[in-house]
Amino acid sequence: MNLYIVATPIGNLEDISQRALRVLKEVDYILCEDTRVTKKLLDKYNIDTKTLAYFQHSKLSKIEQIIDLLKKGNDLALVSDAGTPGISDPGNKLIERVVAELGDQIQVISIPGPSAVVSALSISGLPTDKFIFYGFLPHKKGKDKILKEIIGNKYTSVFYESTHRILKTLDRFHDLGLNKNVVVCRELTKKFESVYRGDIKQVIEQLNNDKTKGEFVVVISCHGEPSRTMNG
Repeated sequence: MNLYIVATPIGNLEDISQRALRVLKEVDYILCEDTRVTKKLLDKYNIDTKTLAYFQHSKLSKIEQIIDLLKKGNDLALVSDAGTPGISDPGNKLIERVVAELGDQIQVISIPGPSAVVSALSISGLPTDKFIFYGFLPHKKGKDKILKEIIGNKYTSVFYESTHRILKTLDRFHDLGLNKNVVVCRELTKKFESVYRGDIKQVIEQLNNDKTKGEFVVVISCHGEPSRTMNG
């Protein structure tokens, strides 16, 4: 029995490996964060494998159902809506439970591919030999504490932010005196992909001039550097 952890595109549906497509066709079931989202990918590549929903608020009975399918010898693939399952994603909880319950009976196999955090780091031009990934920041409680930690970090920091909170978060960094280079990536791999670079004030100005909504990855340097501004 195998549980495949399959990375799927973060935007552009062409960003999927031949191996991932083969696995999605061959497994008995695909576990999806949202079956409607995964269906778009499966339809594009004519994959008719059965799908099951598994997401953050799935009940314990759903995990038991998944474990039972594995015990019966089924091969399963786990996908998220976008990117690599388990990275800032509830899939890691399922993997932990499966390994704890089935131990050596199960093979958990990575089918690597797209990841928004790695994609953003790769084009940031900032130091990437060591970095700290924060996932999504808290909305309120404890947020200032993390922002201050990022300001003082000796490693590059990366986090995700939503359309509705990106400017508020960057404004708060400005208020707290962030003096490091910032790279903000919006809609990576999609039609309106944009990258904003500079100090915190420059990046805020660029975002204020571009009202297009989207999903954001923010990369903050580990030290202050001469600002380089580029929008594209």
